[in-house]
Amino acid sequence: MADVRPFRALRPRADLAAKVASPPYDVLSSEEARVMADGNPYAFLHVSKPEIDMPAGTELYSDEVYAKARENFDRFVAEGVLFREDRPAFYLYQQQMNQHVQIGLVAGASVVEYERDLIRKHELTRRDKEDDRTRHIEALNTQAGPVFLTYHARPEIDSLIGRLKASSPTYSFAAPDGIGHTVWVVDSPADVAAIRRAFGAIDRLYVADGHHRSAAATRVCSVRRAANPGHTGDEAYNHFLAVIFPHDQMKIMAYNRVVHDLLGRSPEQFLHEVSTRFVVEPGRKREPAVVHDFGMYLGGAWYRLTAKPESFPSGDPVKSLDVSILQDNLLAPILGIHDPRTDKRIDFVGGIRGLDELEKRVHQGMAVAFALHPTTIEQLMSVADSGMMMPPKSTWFEPKLRSGLVVRPLSD
Repeated sequence: MADVRPFRALRPRADLAAKVASPPYDVLSSEEARVMADGNPYAFLHVSKPEIDMPAGTELYSDEVYAKARENFDRFVAEGVLFREDRPAFYLYQQQMNQHVQIGLVAGASVVEYERDLIRKHELTRRDKEDDRTRHIEALNTQAGPVFLTYHARPEIDSLIGRLKASSPTYSFAAPDGIGHTVWVVDSPADVAAIRRAFGAIDRLYVADGHHRSAAATRVCSVRRAANPGHTGDEAYNHFLAVIFPHDQMKIMAYNRVVHDLLGRSPEQFLHEVSTRFVVEPGRKREPAVVHDFGMYLGGAWYRLTAKPESFPSGDPVKSLDVSILQDNLLAPILGIHDPRTDKRIDFVGGIRGLDELEKRVHQGMAVAFALHPTTIEQLMSVADSGMMMPPKSTWFEPKLRSGLVVRPLSD
């Protein structure tokens, strides 16, 4: 069962919601965040990326940064920018990007289920990033950024959510990027009970995005659980802030690659070597239409690469991913990029930036760009169910969850 819990959120006044709501902390550089928050004292970036209120060049993981986060957070509460809910509630959070609409449940997700792999992962985490989010939670005593979870869609939950969203929303606005955000508060005891029953029938959840946030919340729980002789399992630290969407509403975009050089080869030599591992054709379309097809931009022209069937094990949930096929058959053996996590010769471009961005990067000095077909949500779930991990930069989810609309205190 999925043990989801309502909670007494801190959330913004309705007239400030659009100003508070901010992109996630990890999709903006400090300078981009500083520009975005300029002239907006209510932007949650002042809490999630507090270095924007400190001198340029401040060490991001210094004690002073976490202290500034707490200072700004306390100011938001003291000034009434954020207020505490009177009673525990669930929240519905709907996003609309062009014609795509997704609606999820904002809830506390179980740390115990995360530890028991009933909330499944598909990505390795980095200790330094875990440390950062752990210190941020401890500094605020609040979970400020939601984890993006998904589950196999169930008609009865779709029906329940549809009924609950028929009421007037609490917040509804379009962000500067044009994406619509709508939030409903669900706090009647009968509706809260109905949600808990419905999600209790789900046997597993999946982390779609936010592995470092969920790992950090689990670390905080572990420390507090060990230090609490009266631990019951109902303390706020036993659950973490999440937005939970059905799998059939997920929109995954490609995570494309650009490489600085051809390792001393001419474009003609490089094409010849690629053709030994892929079927290479002139590209009539830039974007790959199906899995195992790739777009390659080289020397001012697009090519279509099709993986040869014998080049990957089709039954392996990781090795059959397009990101793995490209890595194992081209990036590593031909271009010498054996560890894309650390190799400075490769960079990654989220699909939201479009294929024009790939052309632009090549024209600005990169040697070659690769457009991938998006990883599917079914592939993600298959990898997670197998207990395996995806290669880095395998998925790019859009739209991104805004931070600051609902935050989860760890105090009563």
